[in-house]
Parts: sequence; C-alpha cells; structure tokens
Amino acid sequence: MAIITLTTDLGSKDFYQAALKGSILTIMPNANIVDITHNVPSFNISYAAFVLKNAFPYFPKGTVHLIGIDSVFSEHTRYIALKYNDHYFVGADNGIFSLLFEDKADELVELNIMQDLQYLHFPLVDIFVKAAIHLAKGGKLKEIGLPISSVEERMLLNPVLEQDMIRGSVIYIDTFCNVITNITKELFTKMQRNRDFTLYFRKSETISQLSWHYNEVPEGEKLCLFGISNHLEIAINKGKASGLLGLHLNDIVRVEFHPQA
Repeated sequence: MAIITLTTDLGSKDFYQAALKGSILTIMPNANIVDITHNVPSFNISYAAFVLKNAFPYFPKGTVHLIGIDSVFSEHTRYIALKYNDHYFVGADNGIFSLLFEDKADELVELNIMQDLQYLHFPLVDIFVKAAIHLAKGGKLKEIGLPISSVEERMLLNPVLEQDMIRGSVIYIDTFCNVITNITKELFTKMQRNRDFTLYFRKSETISQLSWHYNEVPEGEKLCLFGISNHLEIAINKGKASGLLGLHLNDIVRVEFHPQA
C-alpha cells in the first residue's frame, strides 16, 4: 500500500488539514496517509526540515513525503518533486530541501502540473496532492515535471568552533520540553578527544557529564545526552527542561573542553 506522509504548518484547529487529506483520498481512496507533524510554527522552514530529516529514514523505500511549509502561491517560487535515497519528496522550492539532505537529489524536477484556479491560493491540495499521488502509484518524475539541476539554498546557523570550545544554539524543543542544540555527536566527539567538558547555558547552569539515557540521573535532575537525532540535548528526568531551565529557541549554549591532566 502506498504511503504518503504529511509535514505541514496547518495545525489542527482549522479545516485545512482535513481538506488536504480529503483531497488525497478523493483521488486515491486506498492511500496510507501518515502524519509526521502539522504543528510546525508557521513558515518555519528550518524547524520542519529538522523534524522531517529525522523522521523520513524510518519509512519504507518508495514513501512519498508531501511538505506543506510556506507553500502558498508565489510567482517567484517553484514547486518541485525529487527522489533521494529511494524516497520521494514534493514541496515548494523555498530552501527546505537544501536543509533536508546531505547530498544532491538523485532526480529533480520542477512540476508542470496544470494549476486549478479554484485552488490558486492553496496549491497544497491541488498541485502537490496530484504530484504525490502520481509518485505513490509508481509514476515517473519526468512525467510530471521538467528536469532541473539545483534547489534554492538556505544556510543553517552552524556552531562556532574555537580551540577548546563549541558555541552552539538551541534549534528545537520537543513535546517533552527537551532542548535540542545544533551540536552534533560527530562534532562533539571530534572536538572532545576523550577530554572532560563542561556544558554552559543560562549563565550559571552547567552539566559536566554525558548520559546514555534520561533515567540515568534522579528524577528532577538535569542531564545532557545525544538522543535519536544525534544532536546534543539538555533534558530533565521526568521534567520539562525548556521551562524549568529557561531555555528557548536560538538561545546560546557552549561546551568547553578541559586540558588533559
């Protein structure tokens, strides 16, 4: 059964999410629709990219991922579809694809599906849905678009490196209020070189030991670890780290590595 995932900023309060799913089911009644999230902050491309990047590898090959972030009609924005690692993606060429992938797409087209003027302001339920269903049924990219060579580039804020320090920032706060930074496990390990460290945040708050899991410290105690995203997280066992520690999106954190004895 074909799988179509949805990643949007439509929320759950209005009828937009239901309209999107209804549009898919009208054309493909047996579609297996999976919600990745509809709670991306409005137009927040980097937030959506982080969520989808960490979710899509767990889906079967051939899954179609429909992205509805900042996708309203614009004369200057292309609608594209692409294949990457045997997964298909459909969305607006607004920079999100440059944040999603480490490498170039295996195949990339600008969609040339005729726009229904009735849905001019809501291409998500028209052009995007038609493209996603075409791919979910086994159709070829070249049948719905013209080949292009690149996508719009957007840069993430990367950690700043010094000789014995990484200065990073908060890029995501999950449902449990765990605070996720832009410091990857790979970067941390490369800089650490088996040295002790201290993680600083919110002026006087510090953590000096990595945990393997959240329950490694007593309930209510703060910790840091590398979670499923392989990014450095700040958490509180059975607590809400973001609120209790006063950490918010874009806040600065720093890791200082100590000289070896």
